[in-house]
Amino acid sequence: MDKGAKILIAGAGIGGLAAAACLMTRGFQVEVHEQSPALGEVGAGIQLSANAVKVLDFLGLRAEIERVGVRSQAFEYRRFDTGELLHRLPLGARHEELHHAPYYHIHRADIHDILARRVLSLDPGCIHLGHRVTGYVEDADGVTLSFADGTKTRGAVLIGADGIKSAVRAQLLGATPAHYTGHVAWRATVPAERLPADYMERVATVWCGPKNHAVVYYLCSGRVVNFVGCVEREAWEEESWTSKRPWEELKADYAGWHPKVQMLIDAMDKESCYRWALNNRAPILHWSTPRVTLMGDAAHPTLPYLASGAVMAIEDAAVLSRALEREADPAAALDLFQRNRVERTARVVNESTEHGDLYHIMDAAEMKRAFEEKNIAKSRNEWLYCYDPIHVPLV
Repeated sequence: MDKGAKILIAGAGIGGLAAAACLMTRGFQVEVHEQSPALGEVGAGIQLSANAVKVLDFLGLRAEIERVGVRSQAFEYRRFDTGELLHRLPLGARHEELHHAPYYHIHRADIHDILARRVLSLDPGCIHLGHRVTGYVEDADGVTLSFADGTKTRGAVLIGADGIKSAVRAQLLGATPAHYTGHVAWRATVPAERLPADYMERVATVWCGPKNHAVVYYLCSGRVVNFVGCVEREAWEEESWTSKRPWEELKADYAGWHPKVQMLIDAMDKESCYRWALNNRAPILHWSTPRVTLMGDAAHPTLPYLASGAVMAIEDAAVLSRALEREADPAAALDLFQRNRVERTARVVNESTEHGDLYHIMDAAEMKRAFEEKNIAKSRNEWLYCYDPIHVPLV
C-alpha cells in the first residue's frame, strides 16, 4: 500500500500501539484515536512468549522489556490443596533455546508504557485522546471516522483495535453476543516484600482445583506477585476489569487451598481486589472489508487460560503491517492479513476454552490423567510458541 496514505487506528491499548509502532517502523503514516482522556492501562500481569517478543525485538524494545519484566523459569501446574505437581512446562533457557527469544512476565501498564513511548518517539503527534468512535463511512477511496465530540478524520484504511467492546466491530459485524462462561476472574497484586524471601521460585504456578484455579507469578523485576483467580459462579457479573469486590469473598473462594495460596491472599490490600465476568465468543472467519479490519480482542477475544490474548494482538500487529507493506491494494492487504490469522487465532480461542475445563476437574486422579494426556509442554512448543510473526510466510 502507498506509504503516503494515512492509516487510522481506533484504540490505544497494547494491540493498537503495537500496530502503530510496527506500521511506522515500516514507514507508514498513522493516526491513533483513543476514547480515554489519558494514555494508560489497567489490570495487572500479562505474559509474553517468544512469538510476541520477536515483534518487540523488531521494534527495538528488548532492553526495556528486560528492565521491567521477569524471566520465568517454568509453568508449574499443582493440585490446589496438596501442592502435588501435575505438569511442568519449562521456560527460561529452554524456551529461548527452542524459540530464539525469551519468555517474560510483565505488568500490563509497563508494556503499554513501553509501546506508547516507542510510538510517540516515531511521531509525537500521532495519538489523539478523548476520541470515542461513534461510527465510520467506507467508500472506494478510504474511510471517514466519526467521534462523539462531532469531529471526523479520514484515512485510507481503518484498523479496529478498540477491544472487546469495539465500536468498529459492532458496525462491521453487527451484534455478536457473548455468552457468560460461568466463570469470574479475580485479580490482585502483592508487594513481594510482604511475603517470605523463599515464598516462590521464579516460576508461574497454576493452582488447579474443583471448579476453580489460580495463577501466581512475579512482575516488575520480582518486586510484585500477581494473582489471578478464576472461579465458577452461576451469577453473571459485569465484564469490567475495574469492578472491586470484597476481599472476604475472595478469601472464601479459596478456603481450604494450599497454605501458599492462603499466605498470598492474606497479604493482599483488602480494598484492591477486583472481579469480573469471563464471557466467551465463538471465533469468526471474517473481520475485514476492503478498507476496514479488526485486530486483537476486537477480532478474536479469548479467555485467559492460554495466557495469549495480548500475544495474539501483538502478532496481529506484525502480520498486518507486513500485509499492508506487501500489497499495493488495501483490500488485498486486509484479506491477506485476515486469511493468515483466522485459523491460528481461532485455535487459541478454542484451546483457551478447553484449558478452563482442564484446570477445574473435580477428581484428583482424573485431573492427573487429563494433564498427562494433554501434555501442555509438548503442545505449546509445537504450535503456539514457535510462530514467528516477523518472518512467517504470508500466503
